[in-house]
Amino acid sequence: MNPLIHPDRLFPADETRRAIARRLYAAIKDLPIVSPHGHTDPRWYADNEAFADPATLFVVPDHYIFRMLYSQGIPLEDLGIPRKDGGPVETDKRRIWHRFASHYHLFRGTPTRMWLDHAFATLFDIDKRLSADTADYYFDRIAERLAKPEYRPRALFERFNIEVIATTESPLDPLASHEKIRQSGWTGRVVTAYRPDPVVDPDFDGFLANLEKFGEITGCDVATWEGYLAAHRKRRAFFKSYGATSSDHGHPTAATADLPRADAEALYAKVRSGKANKAEAELFRAQMLTEMAAMSLEDGLGLQIHPGSFRNHNPHLFAQFGRDMGADIPTRTDYVHALKPLLDRFGNERDLTIILFTLDETSYSRELAPLAGHYPALRLGPAWWFFDSAEGMKRFRELTTETAGFYNTVGFNDDTRAFPSIPARHDVARRVDCAYLAELVASHRIDEDEAHELAQDLAYRLAKSAYKL
Repeated sequence: MNPLIHPDRLFPADETRRAIARRLYAAIKDLPIVSPHGHTDPRWYADNEAFADPATLFVVPDHYIFRMLYSQGIPLEDLGIPRKDGGPVETDKRRIWHRFASHYHLFRGTPTRMWLDHAFATLFDIDKRLSADTADYYFDRIAERLAKPEYRPRALFERFNIEVIATTESPLDPLASHEKIRQSGWTGRVVTAYRPDPVVDPDFDGFLANLEKFGEITGCDVATWEGYLAAHRKRRAFFKSYGATSSDHGHPTAATADLPRADAEALYAKVRSGKANKAEAELFRAQMLTEMAAMSLEDGLGLQIHPGSFRNHNPHLFAQFGRDMGADIPTRTDYVHALKPLLDRFGNERDLTIILFTLDETSYSRELAPLAGHYPALRLGPAWWFFDSAEGMKRFRELTTETAGFYNTVGFNDDTRAFPSIPARHDVARRVDCAYLAELVASHRIDEDEAHELAQDLAYRLAKSAYKL
């Protein structure tokens, strides 16, 4: 047994429940991975180049790691995180790794620690805990393995038993990496997802310039409301041609609107002029969620909504390093009132799938479960970001199952940016779900044969069905 990953981790301490969880897990642990909502770099699969070194693989791209280190006073420059102005940052990868290793104790009890230990043990056959004393051993062992052909992205994709993975791209992205994958003849299935925030959110950095580029790319007259909507339809079709089955929307709130056409046209003109105030920017985002739902009904893309994050909360980091630096902070989120305009129009549509995520756990039982337990169009995306964790997954099941059941959720969605953590995250989710199902069996709320079927659904089938994969 590798001491980094106990075979009974995350299973109940009670022996009866643990035995049930073991049986359930044994039947699903080797199921293929369906990863419908990810942020891995498509260039990894397109270029299939060896990962450069341990620091570049684990530390530099993963805000789960460097946000914790930053919280303890370690400058991002010391971790090799690129600055927007091109200013100096640490380039010695071994030194970056040492800083990470000497602070590994900070991750005790966190999901990040579980994911990393899983990767260290299963990918690199390491059985010693990472620390300042073992940093060089880790660095050399991992670097040696990364130089081997079997550790290139496509080989790992196959080793991880990934059936399909979605990346997430801006509508301004030419999808050149996806085209390169297609032309390569490699059979791994990597699809894109449509993330229109850069041309939907008036507060997005460079929004007006993005609109101009949007028009150039599509050949549509984005000076008009109809031309702007036509540009989205054209771009969505382009993304669908590269396998997209969903769109993805990271809005500050869950607000939706359903304005008369003349009002929508006037609002767009105000936004495009660059003179929209905060309320008008919020109303425009709200209107665009409803417009995207209408387009989803037309083209079949699932609509993912990720509200409730105060993005780039730290202006100092945003100015120096840009977006996604681990400073996206949860806010209280209303769904019942915010979604009503969209649901009044589309909530009863059986051919539309709207997947709701949250950072506000208090909304699970109060709002999200009752909404998804009623409207045919709604599904719940279970653990996202801060709650991509064992305790968060458990709370999600406890707070939503009685009202929404299992089948109004979409299985597990990993939100990873670090490629090696994908199998670890799915393993955590499968273990947590098996532990939860074991409790239902042991308390005689479901039978064990039903639990076996549910375990398969939660680990594999629900995600495939919800995302039409």
